[in-house]
Amino acid sequence: MGNIIFLAILVAVFYYIFKSYSKYTAYSQEAFKNFSVSKESLQKSELGLFVALVAKLAKADGKVDALEAQLIGIMFDDISAVFPESAKTKDILKKIFSEEKDNFSNFEDIARSLGQATKRDKSKQQQFMSFLIQLAFVDGEVSKNEEEVLQTIAEAFEFDPAHYHAIFDQFEKMMKNMHPKANIGDAYKLLGVSESDDIDVIKKAYRKLIREYHPDIIKSQGKDEAYMQKATEKTQEINQAYEMIKNSRK
Repeated sequence: MGNIIFLAILVAVFYYIFKSYSKYTAYSQEAFKNFSVSKESLQKSELGLFVALVAKLAKADGKVDALEAQLIGIMFDDISAVFPESAKTKDILKKIFSEEKDNFSNFEDIARSLGQATKRDKSKQQQFMSFLIQLAFVDGEVSKNEEEVLQTIAEAFEFDPAHYHAIFDQFEKMMKNMHPKANIGDAYKLLGVSESDDIDVIKKAYRKLIREYHPDIIKSQGKDEAYMQKATEKTQEINQAYEMIKNSRK
């Protein structure tokens, strides 16, 4: 049950991060309209470097679990959407991820490269670090290896240690305040499905709701933190309901 609780926040923040790239000229479709899509060009881009770091963090504790894989799949969709030839871009990003997750020999070089590329944009670095910290919590705790990966990235970014620990502590506090949905009937009701529906129908309803209620930056522009918190909580409820239904059918 714990995994899906953490996924709720991760999904919300994930969308916030990658949808919010539209705020940056560097990540707009217009800016990339003449981009020549190739493995080499994507590997050198900021988003390609970030995919490589995500891969290394996801595999730092020995495996990429199912919840991480689901989030990473959405990441491929959102990043590839800003590039020309999105299908080709997505395939290349998947290859980059697959190659980088098992290769730690170049880890520090990639972290430094992304740090240098984004050093003049601290907001962008904060978004990257926030996602990475939360990704490390997906299974309920941060392993020693994951913590070392995060620390190395933060140092490569020259990220303020106090700020890093503030983000870490804030997410840890949020985790402690989460509670699972108690009633299976309420879980079915929340997803708009019935106990007679098969798991494929339920999964389809779940994914539709996640995309509807995630705190998309387009919807949230001009909104305050309370709006983002409400959207995040709704996403949490949807994920908890889905996990409860899945567990009840095992």
